[in-house]
Amino acid sequence: MATDLNILSSNLKEAFSVKVVSLEERLGELTLVVRSSDMISVFTRLRDDADLRFEELVDVCGIDYSTYGSELCEDGKYLPEAPRAGPRFAAVYHLLSVTHNIRLRVRVFADDDEMPVLNSVSEIWPSANWYEREAFDLYGIIFVGHPDLRRILTDYGFVGNPFRKDFPLSGTVEMRYDAAQQRVVYEPVTVEPREITPRTMREENYGRS
Repeated sequence: MATDLNILSSNLKEAFSVKVVSLEERLGELTLVVRSSDMISVFTRLRDDADLRFEELVDVCGIDYSTYGSELCEDGKYLPEAPRAGPRFAAVYHLLSVTHNIRLRVRVFADDDEMPVLNSVSEIWPSANWYEREAFDLYGIIFVGHPDLRRILTDYGFVGNPFRKDFPLSGTVEMRYDAAQQRVVYEPVTVEPREITPRTMREENYGRS
């Protein structure tokens, strides 16, 4: 496996040279970071180059790095720190080469934290369609060129992006069925904010019948 990773690493460096922002091995897989301006040309070659041949896009994940590297204090809140250097939002693409039986992770950061925008890869891998919709829904990442970029997991009229680090755990609205109006209505959330601290110690007989 190590030999395969070394070969893949060499092929990636040869194919993309200056387009490689970083390339590292961790947990038996390579992670390639490229700029958003280069992503379409890089992904197209990853699919088509005979030495690479990543025919399948397995998943696309959005990430919010705004609290990355922070540590929790005793009450469950993040310790105050200087803002993390670098962009806040990224999309991570998990690729599989059936031809060479190897995987690759590619990370692309959005340049603008206020309006994160990346190019859609749905024309390169049609499977990206719903994955990009999920990242748009949960993180607010806009994929330019997507054929049908709309929410896929949250409800109609949902406000905000629930996987962003600054989104409240209790949400902003709650829904219930109103018998008088004979329909579902939305109201401001009534759940009181609270800190959820995991219990790391249990009684000796906890969970035993």
